[in-house]
Amino acid sequence: MKLNTLEPRLVVVTGAGSGIGRAVALRYARGGAEVVVSDIDKDAALATVAIIQAAGKRAVALQLDVTDPRAWAAFARDVHADHGVPDVLVNNAGILVSGSFLDLEPEDWDRQLSVNLMGVVHGCRVFGRQMIDEGRRGHIVNIASAAAFTPTPVMSAYSVSKAGVKMLTECLRLELAPKGVGVSAVCPGVINTNIGEHAITVGVDPALVERGKQIAAQLQELAAQLPFSPMSPDLVARAVVRAVRYDLAVVPVRTEAWLGYFLLRLAPGVNRRMTQPFSMDRIQSAGAWLAGRGGTA
Repeated sequence: MKLNTLEPRLVVVTGAGSGIGRAVALRYARGGAEVVVSDIDKDAALATVAIIQAAGKRAVALQLDVTDPRAWAAFARDVHADHGVPDVLVNNAGILVSGSFLDLEPEDWDRQLSVNLMGVVHGCRVFGRQMIDEGRRGHIVNIASAAAFTPTPVMSAYSVSKAGVKMLTECLRLELAPKGVGVSAVCPGVINTNIGEHAITVGVDPALVERGKQIAAQLQELAAQLPFSPMSPDLVARAVVRAVRYDLAVVPVRTEAWLGYFLLRLAPGVNRRMTQPFSMDRIQSAGAWLAGRGGTA
């Protein structure tokens, strides 16, 4: 394992208003880097910056819609003018669109891919160009998912978007490494974030969707009370730092992510069938059963 001598002094993180993005921003700030915290929700970005500044560290908040290439160009110019060329870019912003494939409309696919995949493409392009044009060594970390190598029957759009992020990362490693820019894909399993709260679920009874969100919120509260954090976003933040430090290609996070990663190579048939029980029909049946029992198992 080769140690990367890059010392991150300026770090840009997208989707850093909460969850994994916030955890990454906090970890790099604690390490002494100045962090550009971006999010489509400016107030959420400001809240992350407030936490960082309260600890005596440096950060600024900028609003960014990752689906807009012109917004990316303006964002990159502003970062360069006010702070310089980033040493590390973390493309974290993402959303979840779920539902049976035949229920997904073209606009559902556009929404999913424009954020999760094209948002990463735009970020890699504008900041990769900056790093290379300025002759600066740098590193790009793209947050993918265990869904990139473990197919599911109810998240085809999400899985495709994250598989695209992983493949984009591996292509860019070959292309940008000779120019001094490393690229890594971090692939988390189940992490305690609010991505489910804001998810778009197609073809499911809205009452069941709402009940599912309530159950997820209750599980998050229980996880927060544990003396350890088995699903903490900081697990991913630590993986991001490790990916940069050792210039790693793909970094799964949590046991289920590592399991899918290895099964894809060793037993792809088993890997394809692991999530088969989670079909939309079974999910709706389970939701209806829970609703009939007042939401208790």
